[in-house]
Amino acid sequence: MNDQEAIRDAIRAFVTNEINPYVDQWEKDHKWPAHEICRKAGALGYLGINRPPEYGGMGLDLDAALIWASELGRIPAYGVSSALTMTSLMATPALARYGSDQLRDEYLTPTVQGAYVACLGASEAGGGSDVANIKTTAVKKGGDYIINGSKMWITNAIQADWCCLVCNTSAENAPHKNKSLIIVPLDIPGVHISPPISKMGGWSSDTAEIFFDNVRVPVSNRIGDEGMGFMYQMEQFSEERLTIGARTAPQLQQCINATLQYVSERVAFGKPLLDNQWIQFKLAEYQAEVVALTALTDYATKAYVADARESRTFVSSVKLKAGELARTIPDGCLQFWGGSGYVADSLINRLFRDTRLISIGGGATEIMLQVISKEMRKGVT
Repeated sequence: MNDQEAIRDAIRAFVTNEINPYVDQWEKDHKWPAHEICRKAGALGYLGINRPPEYGGMGLDLDAALIWASELGRIPAYGVSSALTMTSLMATPALARYGSDQLRDEYLTPTVQGAYVACLGASEAGGGSDVANIKTTAVKKGGDYIINGSKMWITNAIQADWCCLVCNTSAENAPHKNKSLIIVPLDIPGVHISPPISKMGGWSSDTAEIFFDNVRVPVSNRIGDEGMGFMYQMEQFSEERLTIGARTAPQLQQCINATLQYVSERVAFGKPLLDNQWIQFKLAEYQAEVVALTALTDYATKAYVADARESRTFVSSVKLKAGELARTIPDGCLQFWGGSGYVADSLINRLFRDTRLISIGGGATEIMLQVISKEMRKGVT
């Protein structure tokens, strides 16, 4: 057994023993125990699997991080896997890469260890995927930033200890050059968090709006250089999109596996539904698509590690493909369940509801098409 297989087996055991037996209850509660699970995952090193050892991480590569993500995709609740990857892989790349030693000591290390839960504050109510046009501001006053604005659709918002906030730190520069990433503790004066948002799926994940009313944080809480926040966030988005690809494939595999089991047992007109060649062929088609998504994610990851700027088409293609398959495969599988699939507490119904987000969150399908089109036009004279 090689190192990657050993890591995968260990993570799978963690998911099987510490998460999956409790997911149904968390879904009913509309809340997962973030700090409890993060403490357990942090003690095993998984929250910092590709973070520097000097800050508590395992120091492994992005491939290892995506093994973590893909095994989280085996959780039969996308809300839990989203929340865990948020605090481990989506909110911390820029902090790990560009943050000061002090900032990493104060926030990265305890997050990697599982003492802190993190969230990312990028989307706004009127912005969604349009990060360039966010309205939240951070105005420098002495040695502090004064932050005003709000963030919407924030995963982990209610349970998070800190937020990696994307905000405007200049009113003069172009939209791609006036933003910074600032670490904001969520227990300080002026931070207000809405009640949890009721969602179509992802019930166990706490999602809310965060308001910033003259919130004061030291300038030292800024990650890296002022005005570089947009570029840092685009890097974080690239890793998020690869993470989504890694998580989506096993989610879709759950749809296929559960449906295969159901149609092999469900008898109609004197024979199992699986005897219908149309059903056999559609499930085979879905299986091929999952294999293709897995291979594309692996290829795009290698391209991103080799050259992040030149890998945009591949990374965006992963997110595009994941989102499109997440709309077709769960829907097609649910159809084979008939009325049983329409029942809210059936597994296929949950997977159908949960995966609908994949073509929206982390960069909508339409944004991915824009990115790919823009990259294609570079070669046209």
